[in-house]
Amino acid sequence: MAMTLAITRLAEDRLAVSAGEIELFEYVFRPAMPPFEGPKPYLHPVRTLAGDVVTAYRPHDHRWHKGIAMTATEVSGQNFWGGVTYVHGQDYVALPNVGAMRHEQLVVTERGPERIGFTERLSWHTQAGEHWVDEVRELAVREAGDAAWTLEVATVLTNTRGEQLVLGSPTTQGRAMAGYTGLFWRGPRAFTDGEIIAADGGGGPEMMGRSARWLAYTGRHDEVDRCSTLLFLDHPDNKATHWFVRNSPFPAVNPSFAFFDPVELAPGATLSLRYRVVVADGAWDRDRLESYVEGHPW
Repeated sequence: MAMTLAITRLAEDRLAVSAGEIELFEYVFRPAMPPFEGPKPYLHPVRTLAGDVVTAYRPHDHRWHKGIAMTATEVSGQNFWGGVTYVHGQDYVALPNVGAMRHEQLVVTERGPERIGFTERLSWHTQAGEHWVDEVRELAVREAGDAAWTLEVATVLTNTRGEQLVLGSPTTQGRAMAGYTGLFWRGPRAFTDGEIIAADGGGGPEMMGRSARWLAYTGRHDEVDRCSTLLFLDHPDNKATHWFVRNSPFPAVNPSFAFFDPVELAPGATLSLRYRVVVADGAWDRDRLESYVEGHPW
């Protein structure tokens, strides 16, 4: 039976999407958070169709981690990720360079019952108030078969600074194997030491810094005798993706667009990225993951 999707709340700062009686997520597009945490839209709590929460919000070790968010760590010396900035030779340092993403407009483009879609316009501003990036972000929700749903994320970033922008990561700044930037999922603490499975026989924490068409993370919940799986699919046009993934000391997955090599954007140039996240009940094994990917091509 197909699930029935609906936008059940639409306020001035957030919307919520539900499938039947289960609220799948809140999307907070006008967040209230300290400037140091890099104000940006985020999805939290994100739930499976069974109602289990699969995101963490503002964990004590990295208060700027917010569920699922699209952001950037290094933009020509500015930090739109939030928190401290890696400086070669000094480690992580608190600097006056933490920018913010300002919500400009949100338009609901589809209202179900089988698909929900909305488009958001954002502007990225440095801590000094300079407008450097315009973003058009499209999110869509649809069914993904038995006991699963899909979040599709597409973004187009446009350089409005008037001079070249260089987008990178802590690794492009000199910190080994810390190439996180872009779409980032922070999992609940109970998912620590979860299972990582990737395309072409890959898996485990060894996927850090590697390329793969897809990567999945399975964790076990506290309080209930259930597991959940998140499957992250990289679009073929995202040419430079390398995975930032951890299952310890905390669960996190990020298909980084600038893990090892920075991306240069000339004035007026754009960077387009697309991803798919499948949120599933249960522990999906490799066969089931591969079967899903083969049956749902881009």
